[in-house]
Amino acid sequence: MGKVILITGISTGFGKESASLLASAGHKVYGTVRRECDVTEGINLLTMDLTDHDSIRKAVRLVVEREGRIDVLVNNAGMHTGGPVETLPEEYVRLQMETSFMGMVLLTREVLPVMRAGAGGRIINISSIGGLMGLPYQGFYSAAKFAVEGFSEALRMEVQQFNISVVVINPGDFHTNNTVNRRKFLAASGSDDPYAGTYAKALKVIEHDEAGGRHPALLARKLEKIIECRNPRQRYIIATPDQKLAVVLKRVLPGRLFTRILGSHYGIPKQ
Repeated sequence: MGKVILITGISTGFGKESASLLASAGHKVYGTVRRECDVTEGINLLTMDLTDHDSIRKAVRLVVEREGRIDVLVNNAGMHTGGPVETLPEEYVRLQMETSFMGMVLLTREVLPVMRAGAGGRIINISSIGGLMGLPYQGFYSAAKFAVEGFSEALRMEVQQFNISVVVINPGDFHTNNTVNRRKFLAASGSDDPYAGTYAKALKVIEHDEAGGRHPALLARKLEKIIECRNPRQRYIIATPDQKLAVVLKRVLPGRLFTRILGSHYGIPKQ
């Protein structure tokens, strides 16, 4: 029997691939976008903005009115800022946190009563490798994903009594629209910006890694398996071997040494 799945951010990338794959597998898929766009046949499109609580309420209410339940929530939508912590404009900091964290929180809180009434469900939160380690010049993106991590750990313990499971997915670099979209949120990098030099070097590495990333269809196939698995793991790290190694090194190495290794990858000069 197909599940009723609500997945956010399906206009491009991972969300688009996942919604299409899940619909073709026989699930009833409701996908959210901020503005009208073309989607694969079989997907029910919802217009929703994660910074607008009223639009979140309306989207959830519409799914419940049509289906009577929500079996799976996939918190996928977000945004990606880039720039120095000191000089990135405050409005972009707030937008990052409100979209990638607070929006997810508000949507989850709207869906939880529906899942409790249906005697169970599954919440899948898309975090990042950047939610397991702070990435230079992606500080607020990492901050939002770190928040997702703590939120998910606490939520998991609170809702297990209602037969609701919480799964976190930590993708590494995937070839999506993140690179193009991030350019809209760059901090000023003129000659008077003290971070201009190292920022430019780090950005080249970031964009190179993303351009060489995996296709989002791989992540979509993994999501399908997680949804169909009876007892999924709490976390899935979907990344290249070297990125998985970085996660392990973060756990076992002294902090100063790991910082030096990670910083060198992004061209950050040693002290």
